[in-house]
Amino acid sequence: MTKCNHKSSEHLSDTFKPVFYQLDDVDDKKRLDFLLERNPDVMIFDTIYDQLFELVKIENAVKKLDDEQAEAEIRKHLDGRKYAEYGVWVFYPWSRRLVHLLDCEAFYKVRTNRNNCKITTGEQQVLSTKKVGIIGLSIGHAVAMTLATERSVGELRLADYDQIELSNLNRIQTSTHNLGMNKAVVAARAIAEIDPFIKVQVYRSGISEGSIDQFLTEGGKLDVLVEVCDGIDVKFMARHKAREYGIPVVMDTSDRGMIDIERFDMEPERPVFHGLLNDVDAGFSGNLTTEEKIELVGSIIDMSKISDRLKISMTQIGKTILSWPQLASSVALGGAITADSCRKILLGTNVKSGRYYVDIDQIIGV
Repeated sequence: MTKCNHKSSEHLSDTFKPVFYQLDDVDDKKRLDFLLERNPDVMIFDTIYDQLFELVKIENAVKKLDDEQAEAEIRKHLDGRKYAEYGVWVFYPWSRRLVHLLDCEAFYKVRTNRNNCKITTGEQQVLSTKKVGIIGLSIGHAVAMTLATERSVGELRLADYDQIELSNLNRIQTSTHNLGMNKAVVAARAIAEIDPFIKVQVYRSGISEGSIDQFLTEGGKLDVLVEVCDGIDVKFMARHKAREYGIPVVMDTSDRGMIDIERFDMEPERPVFHGLLNDVDAGFSGNLTTEEKIELVGSIIDMSKISDRLKISMTQIGKTILSWPQLASSVALGGAITADSCRKILLGTNVKSGRYYVDIDQIIGV
């Protein structure tokens, strides 16, 4: 289990990081009192009793506690502490919400309880130590949210230089008030509101030659890299670097449920993109026209195997649509398949390199 760290910067520049307060700590209590005094509009959400009720029920599942017995277990668990002093108060600066939660270990126990035994307790503890990096937070938003919601990860690194635009809302589940905000920050905030104890790092400038090594290794090497960005040059650079560091790469295309897996951790000499582009130089710059990019992407995804509707859509890039077409249903499916594949890799399951399809049209029908 990861250690709980309740100390966090209160600078507004950390716009995706919640701030933690424990009221049995005198300094924390003073800081929270000061916050509330200066900001009377802060909205307070305190359901700690209900959370404790769930906790003691889970810890005594065999006994099937009635309400009176549960009350007694809660008093025993509090051990003389007041409700307000128990657990942790989490402040979300961007929404001005203050939420009272169980402390890290208890929160983790309750939140993952219904994963059992699809994910065993031992597996859950292993996953809590794992690091996943995601480059590209359109499809990547669905991947990040699924990994975080399932709690199949202990740390997420999110990289995207782009902002949320109105046309992104056909596939990114977020609110209109986030228009104009950095995609990685939007995802990080959403994760913090589900589980503030997951460590999240944000690379607002995206990935470049100057940041790729830091993204992959700083604070411990990534266990899996999810690459779902639009930049052709970044796709190549990320794979060459991931192979150098022995990091497996997973890519989703949001078409025909296609997932691409490259196990550079198991196959250090494996050619990137399965050798489909051996004639492309590793130092390839990415300064291509739209037509050249479409041709290269076509080689990567194999135009003979994409859906008919995507083939038609790709002819319209730069004409009636601005960029790669994606549907919310396809992105949601890809987020689920990618997160599932990452979990299996993180747990040491024998997931092989290759290209796999979960094609709904073939399974259910067009």
